[in-house]
Amino acid sequence: MAKQPRILVAGESWTVHSIHQKGFDSFTTTEYAEGGKWLLAALEAGGWRIDYQPAHVAAMDFPATAKELKSYDCVVLSDIGTNTLLLNPDTFFRAKSLPNRLEAIRDYVAAGGGLVMVGGYMTFQGIDAKARYRGTAVEEALPVSISPHDDRVEAPQGGRPRVAMKTHPIVAGLGGKWPALLGYNRLTVKPEADLVATVDSDPLIAAGSFGKGRGVAFASDCGPHWAPPTFVKWKGYARLWQQIAGWAAGAS
Repeated sequence: MAKQPRILVAGESWTVHSIHQKGFDSFTTTEYAEGGKWLLAALEAGGWRIDYQPAHVAAMDFPATAKELKSYDCVVLSDIGTNTLLLNPDTFFRAKSLPNRLEAIRDYVAAGGGLVMVGGYMTFQGIDAKARYRGTAVEEALPVSISPHDDRVEAPQGGRPRVAMKTHPIVAGLGGKWPALLGYNRLTVKPEADLVATVDSDPLIAAGSFGKGRGVAFASDCGPHWAPPTFVKWKGYARLWQQIAGWAAGAS
């Protein structure tokens, strides 16, 4: 029996603090949410064994070395900024020296691992350039170059995805019209990488090799708001993510 592929998904969670002002009086509420249920369901349906770390869990528990990451066939970073991975609470609060986890991700890919970065406000360079992957070890392992500035493109009118490389395994069986997306991170495909799909005139999916491993950049989101209900309910959604993860892991 073939070994069940294992994947680590980090990010796709947030906490919202709200102030309710009612005349003279006010009170606060806090809400925690996760946005990766569609992605996780797609991967599970594709036979993946999933370890999911919301951002606050990844801050402490994300593997610290390439050796620890080696147990995974693929790692997915989605809406999780560099500070969460760099500033383990033991470093930030207790001034303890620990391994650089961005370098661990790069070295994991170079040794044969698979990396997928999913777009959002806290991936690539992100909103107000706060995700800060530009110039990092993770960027080295990705098939794209990242802007030093806020790289978001908001497209409330709907940006249209198109397959650019019909023969690539990531988009096998996914020809035809894809649902519109409401935004993405603007990226530049590295010369040695493949442009697999576009959104309007910009890259949507890029794929490439790094050392013995592979990296994939998906410039938009895996769920709302950039990936609206029509996209996450699209019949090709699960197949797309299964093929992205499978290709990154070296399955095709």
